[in-house]
Formats: sequence, C-alpha cells, structure tokens
Amino acid sequence: MAVHPVVAEVTRRIARRSAGTRDAYLGRIRDARTEGPARVGMGCANLAHGFAACGVQDKLWLRGDVTPNIAIVSSYNDMLSAHQPLKDYPDLLKGAIRSAGGTAQFAGGVPAMCDGITQGRAGMELSLFSRDVVAMATAVALSHDMFDGALLLGVCDKIVPGLVIGALSFGHLPAILVPAGPMASGLPNGEKAKVRKRFAAGEADREELLAAEAASYHSPGTCTFYGTANSNQLLMEVMGLHLPGASFVPPDSKLRDALTEAAGRRVLQLTALGEHYTPIGELLDERAFVNGIVALLATGGSTNHTLHLVAMAAAAGIELTWDDFDELSTVTPLLTRLYPNGTADVNHFHAAGGTAFLIGELIDAGLVHGDARTVGGDTLADYRRFPEYADGRVRWTETVAASGDTDVLRPVAEPFDAQGGLRTVRGNLGRAVIKVSAVGPGHRTIEAPARVFDSQEGLREAFAAGELDRDVVAVVRNQGPRANGMPELHGLTPPLAVLQDRGHRVALVTDGRMSGASGTVPAAIHVSPEAAAGGPLARVRDGDVVRLDADGGVLEVLVPDEEFSAREPVTADGDGTYGTGRELFRAFRNAVGPAERGAGVLL
Repeated sequence: MAVHPVVAEVTRRIARRSAGTRDAYLGRIRDARTEGPARVGMGCANLAHGFAACGVQDKLWLRGDVTPNIAIVSSYNDMLSAHQPLKDYPDLLKGAIRSAGGTAQFAGGVPAMCDGITQGRAGMELSLFSRDVVAMATAVALSHDMFDGALLLGVCDKIVPGLVIGALSFGHLPAILVPAGPMASGLPNGEKAKVRKRFAAGEADREELLAAEAASYHSPGTCTFYGTANSNQLLMEVMGLHLPGASFVPPDSKLRDALTEAAGRRVLQLTALGEHYTPIGELLDERAFVNGIVALLATGGSTNHTLHLVAMAAAAGIELTWDDFDELSTVTPLLTRLYPNGTADVNHFHAAGGTAFLIGELIDAGLVHGDARTVGGDTLADYRRFPEYADGRVRWTETVAASGDTDVLRPVAEPFDAQGGLRTVRGNLGRAVIKVSAVGPGHRTIEAPARVFDSQEGLREAFAAGELDRDVVAVVRNQGPRANGMPELHGLTPPLAVLQDRGHRVALVTDGRMSGASGTVPAAIHVSPEAAAGGPLARVRDGDVVRLDADGGVLEVLVPDEEFSAREPVTADGDGTYGTGRELFRAFRNAVGPAERGAGVLL
C-alpha cells in the first residue's frame, strides 16, 4: 500500500529540514562503531575491572571478541506499580542471553518518579526534568564501553523518553525497550471520574475518594488508563523498539516472561556480532518518528508526547515541529476510545485486537511507513502479528483481521472521528497544543472573560469560593519549564469539568502540562513562549476576553494590539522553588529550551 500523500510529504519535509543535523548524527555514530567489541581495545586493567564480578564462563567470553555483551539498564523500584515487576527481569534476561550464547551485565539503574504520586505536590516540579536525568543516567550506564547492545527496562512518563534519548547518544548500539505490562482492570474509569467530580464539588469525602482511587490503582503493573505511560508503550511498539505485541501483556504471566526472554535473545541478533545489525540511531529515522506521531493521533494519546517525541527526535538529529503533528492530524482518523477519551482501558484495547490490529489498519490505509525498520522483524509490517504462549516460548500468530470490540477499537473505514486527537492553536497569545479527542464538538470553541492565576492552588481556591461559576477561560501561567519545571495540572480537571457540567462555557489556557489526563474540558496547554520567558500570557489581565477555537486553530486575546503590547508583563515573584530537591534543578530551569523544542536541557 502506497503511503498517504500528506504522510509522505510531511516525512520528506522533516528529512529536508533535518538533513544537516541528521547527517552529522549518523556520522558520529558510525565513527563510534568499532571492529569487534569495544572492550577488546581496552587496557588490561580496564577490562579486568569490567568483568571482575562475573562468573568463570562469562569472564572467558568477555576476554574474547566473538561473544556479544548486553547492557541492562533498568528503572526498577518497588514503590511504583508499573516498575515493580521489573525486579526479576535482569535474571530472566541474563538466563535467556546466556542460553543463546551471549553475556549480559546490569549496567545501571535510572530514577523513576510517578506523576500520579507527585500530582499537585512540589515533587511534580522535578518530573519533566527527570527525563533528562534518566537520559544522562542511561549514558553513564553505557559509558564503560563494555557493551554491544542494550536492553532498556522502563514504562512510565518521562522514563521511556529518557532511556531512548540516552541510548541515542550510543546510537551505534542496538537497543530494545522491555516493558512490564498493565495491571488488571479495576474500578471502571467512568465510575472513578464520577467520584472525583463529586469530591471536587464537595459531595464526597476523602474516604470515598480514596476507596475509589485504591480500587482503580490496585496491583503491580501500569495504570490502565491511556495516559503517558501507556502512550509510551504503544509508541515504542509502533516505532519498532518493542517486540511485536509486547506493550500490553500483563505482568506475572507466562507470556510476559516469554516476551522478556525473547527480547534478550533477539538483541544478540541485532548486535554487530549478530546476523541483523540494527543500531538504534539508524532505526529511529524520519519514518519511525512519523509513525509514532500518527499512532499517537490515531489513539488520542498523551499530549506529553508533543514534548517527548520532539526531544527524542532531536537526540537522533531530526527536527520535529508541532506543525508536523497538526498536519498529520488532519489525515489521521481517531480509531480508539480509551479513558480519558472514553470509558475503556488498555486491557480492553488489547483484548479487542490491540497494537496488531491498529498497526495493520494504519499500514493498509497508507498512514504509516510499513517499511520502517524494527527490532522485532524486518519491517513494521511484521508487527501485525499477535503474541501467544506455546511450548514454553512466545509465538506470533497471523494478522488480527477484525476488531473484537468496535466501541473500543475501530477500522480506518469506520473511525470515531475523521481526524486525530491533537491540534495546534496559535495567535497573539503564542502557540499551544490541545487534545480534542475527548472534547465534544460543541465545546471546542469558546469566547469568554479570562480569570488569571499564577498557581493551580489559586484556581482551586477560586472554585471553592464560587468565583468561577460562570463562563470563563482560566489562564494559569508561570507553569512552564523555565518557571517551575512545567508540572502537570491534573488537579484542575475535576473543578473545571464540574463548571462545564453546570452548563458554563469553560476552557483552560496554560503554559503548563495536562498530559494523558486531558479530558472533556478544552485545554490549550504548553503555551509557548511561556510567561516566565516573556511570553504573551504575562500580559493577560482578569476580564480580558480570550478566544479559543480548537477546530480553527485559534488562540487569542481580544485586546487591541497596541494596548496589549504596551502592558507591563506580570512576572513571578522570584525563584521560590526550594524544598523537595527543587533547588538542585535551578540550572535546569535556567537552561531549558521552549516547549516547542521539547522542553529539554540536553540538546
């Protein structure tokens, strides 16, 4: 099937735009490749340090130049449900690799923090920057020149992009992302959302809310709603960094263990000593990133990936822009309804045909590059298969021909919406992204007076005091990366949703983030340039009429240009970001780039 002309043109434009930086990157990683394992060129003392703790057989193999050695880099900790299953992965992987004729070493751990725990708290101001810390920690782990490939163990929000960015700095090595899978479905998402709204409206107490949350987040595995963590998993598979069908197989299952062991065996084949050398820096080309964007749009995935995909691409010498997302969205149909864009979760999606059906539909419609390289087969076309456990190993079935539940997952011929779940809006307030996959058509355009806040606490207090019980555009500024690390503002969703349910016209405009929890209230987020960098949000005043038109791509304040530009910007009162480690990240806040460039400090 030929690639859709818009997809083809966006891909060509990205390649032209990135030609210089991509060629320079590819040159660097080709220069980094050595004849045989890099460890062979080490001094004897260096190499002896590198295998001192190994067993006798591994030492013999590591002294030679024919046995590949694989780095295991993990985000394991036992506090976070998504990462707790990773505890036993190193032993599983080492066993599988050894049985296939290779060696593996646990090269390093990377930090893993949870936005669900830090939501609305000071720790959230470290969250986005933790992506770059993970990238640097990954680079430290791989810096010993002992390795011929890498297995990257991670699941959640900033961790997977950080692992990828770090691995791309060693782009001459192959790498496979090894996921852990989602927890079993708990309290239905629709019921949880109702309790949250009731609590925001003062109609439910803390005990009822905690009981609902605990029934939803209840066991090892990834949270089952389709937020950033599960968007990570789907994107890694569509971009060719997971084995086919690995994303949503639950932990503590025979199939999960078999997929993990298969990743260990497969990475040996991808090394320069194997039969299918596939360095991550070459695999992640323009086609892979376009495939990732299309998959994000087709599933109404997390808005965080308008930052993360841009940052990951930059690490590979590729320049993505929000305009690329916007143009691809015009031709990408919405094929899923997953919470918060529906009531189903990722377990329902997987049961309905999951990634295998989705990828097949996108390939047949020409919306992704089916010839893109992958770690699990020759091309993405191999990812139309579904994994099954048989005879102690994983086996892949034939193509999934039909959705098992069209309320959750649909073919391209019968989409939930003709266009994708993200839009770019622009105007005299800057540029922003908005997730529309859960926003009803009647709520996508609003023109109402602004109420301006410099903190999310201020909005919640105004809501509790009854000051927002009207048509309103809530402007929450000084929440960008330079101001305070760009925290997610999930806590604003319930009160704003309550106002909308009361019949008011409501919207949120912010230079902060909302992530995969963006719901039914229109939210123009990641406003760039941010207020703390002199962006227009700093000149908005209470009562200014703001117009947000998601379908028309408009974000503007209806104030005469001369008057608006003459206003003195309102700046935050100093750098109050102390405590909970925030003072350690002052250098990051000072150096961070704009949201449109991925909000990173490394590139």
